[in-house]
Amino acid sequence: MIPLIFLLAMQVVAVKVFKKTAPNGKVTVYLGKRDFVDRLDGVCDPVDGVIVIDNDYLRDRRIYGQVMTTFRYGREEDEVMGLKFSKDMVLCKEQVVPPHHNKKQNPSDLTPIQEKLLKKLDNQNAFPFTFNLPDLAPPSVTLQHGENDAGRPLGVEYEMKAFVAENDQDPGHRRSTVSLRIRKVQHAALTRGQKQPSVLVSKGFTFSAGKINLEVTLDRDIYYHGEEMAANVHISNTSKKSVRNIKVMVVQHCEVTMVNAHFTKTVAHLETREGCPITPGASLTKSFHLRPCASNNKDKRGIALDGHLKDEDVNLASTTMVPGNPNDALGFVVSYSLRVKLNLGTLGGELQADLPFKLVHPGPDAEDIKEISFKGSKDRATYQKQCYAKDADEEENIVFEDFAKLRMSMSEIDN
Repeated sequence: MIPLIFLLAMQVVAVKVFKKTAPNGKVTVYLGKRDFVDRLDGVCDPVDGVIVIDNDYLRDRRIYGQVMTTFRYGREEDEVMGLKFSKDMVLCKEQVVPPHHNKKQNPSDLTPIQEKLLKKLDNQNAFPFTFNLPDLAPPSVTLQHGENDAGRPLGVEYEMKAFVAENDQDPGHRRSTVSLRIRKVQHAALTRGQKQPSVLVSKGFTFSAGKINLEVTLDRDIYYHGEEMAANVHISNTSKKSVRNIKVMVVQHCEVTMVNAHFTKTVAHLETREGCPITPGASLTKSFHLRPCASNNKDKRGIALDGHLKDEDVNLASTTMVPGNPNDALGFVVSYSLRVKLNLGTLGGELQADLPFKLVHPGPDAEDIKEISFKGSKDRATYQKQCYAKDADEEENIVFEDFAKLRMSMSEIDN
C-alpha cells in the first residue's frame, strides 16, 4: 500500500485557463479567469493573459487588444430609425503584437498566470498582455430577461477583444477577432463589524389618541450572497387600531444613472398573521428569517444579477460600493433594504419601515466566511477557484477550457 504522505506529495493542483480562437483559427487568446475583482482599496485585478499567433499568419501584421464596456439602458428591439439605447466605451487599449515593450525580456513584468502559460505553451509567437481597469469602472450587472424578451439584456457588460488591424483606428475583421465576455465584481472588507442597524417608525391617527410604534433590527449590516438574514421586529400598539398582519420583504433597488431612472424588485418575501391581531394596548416581538438568492427569483423579470455569464454562477447583483463620493457611481447602482409593512385595516392604512443593508461577495481572507451556509447561491469553492490564484508553492497543471458563450434559447436557435 502506498503511504498516504506519498500520495499527498504527489497531488497536483489543476488550474483552469479559458481559451478562445478566432474564426479563421489563426489567433488564440488565453485568460486565467473571467471574474476580475475590485477590492475597493484602489486595487483591481488586471485583465491578463496570453495571445498566440499562427506562425504563417504573423508576418508584418499588428494585433491590438482592448477591454470595452457596454452600458445598455433600453431594449434592443426598440432601437428604430438610428436610435440606440446603449453606449460602448473602450476602457483600455494597446498594441500587443508586435509589443512596444517586450515583457518576455523582463520576467518581473509578468503575472503568475502569464509565466505559467508561456512555460506551458513554449511558443515564440505567444505574447502576454495586461489591462488595468479604471478605478470608477462600474461593476457588471445584468437585468434578468422575461419569457418574451429578446435581444441583449439590459445592464453593464465587459468584453475583452483581440483583433488584427492595420492601425489602432481600424476596427478589424470579424474572422480575425476574438471576443471574450468577462465580469467585474466587488468584494466586501476583510472583516464585518458588530454593528446592528435598526430603525424606529411611528404612526398616529387624526381622530384618535395614541400611535403604533414599529422597530426593526438586523443582526448585521453586511451579508454575503446566500447567507440567511435575521430580522427582529418589535411592535407596540397604544392606539385604538389593530394590526391585522405583518409583511417582511427584501427589496432590491436599482438606479440607472444615465437616464435617471429608478425601480425596485422584491427578492425575498414573508407574510404572517401569527400573533395578530395586535389589539390596542398589546405588543409583539418576533424574529423573521429570510434568504435572498437568485435561485428563488428565476422567473422574475428585471431582477439585477451579478453579470450573467452562465447559469451555474449567477448571483443577485451585489450592493454597488464606490470608494469616496457615492455620487461618482456609474452604470446601474444597486442597493438593498429590509422592508416591514403592518396592515392596520381599511381605515388605518399601512405602517412601513425600510432598513438598508449591504449584500456582497466575501473576500478570500474573510475571517467569518467559514460560518456561512451558502444555500441558494454559487458554491464558495467554485467561486474562489475562478477568482483567486493558487498558492505559488503548489505544483500546478494547466487545463484549457473553451470559452463558451451563454447557452442560446430554443427560440434563438430556431431563428
